Amino acid sequence: MPAHGQVAHPEAPPAPPRDEAEVAREICLRQLAVRPRTRAELAGALARRGISAEVSAEVLDRYDEVGIIDDAAFARAWVSSRHAGRGLARRALANELRQRGVDGDIASEALGELDEDTEAETARALVERKLRTARGEPDAVFRRLVAMLARKGYPPGVAIRAVKDALAAQSAEAAEFAEQIDADALADAEGDLDRDIRPAG
Repeated sequence: MPAHGQVAHPEAPPAPPRDEAEVAREICLRQLAVRPRTRAELAGALARRGISAEVSAEVLDRYDEVGIIDDAAFARAWVSSRHAGRGLARRALANELRQRGVDGDIASEALGELDEDTEAETARALVERKLRTARGEPDAVFRRLVAMLARKGYPPGVAIRAVKDALAAQSAEAAEFAEQIDADALADAEGDLDRDIRPAG
């Protein structure tokens, strides 16, 4: 019996158990509101929330059908934005797409839109931007810049040539150093870009 002055409230009826597919759809839509996701990323999020594999597949198949999930479009957009924004090369981008569960063929197709010339131009632009603030002897600057490009996924040949060309255009001293670099021989010998790179000659 309620105390004097209190009004008795009837107990609210318990909420009916929610449909698992409805919960799964909500989880997916919340994930997609943050950024586009691959099918594998959404499947992972559903599994972590305890959604059964059967319901997960059903919801994701439906999203595939209506185009809410499109791994090919995701991969193209990812390659374009990460290359333009971070200057990442195909090798690094392939790794990121693999981590996000993008199928190998879909990833290859998206990466195919990034050709060698574009990759080389981007490497050169990255080096030129870094060179403006680079300090130190040309050989130390050379090693740092080649290592920076390696971290972004550029193959040794592309990285070494980009740095050599940019150094040659920078100053007489840098040009003299760059002149001694045999980019092809270095790229062939360079299995580990963290090793010290010395100019040939």
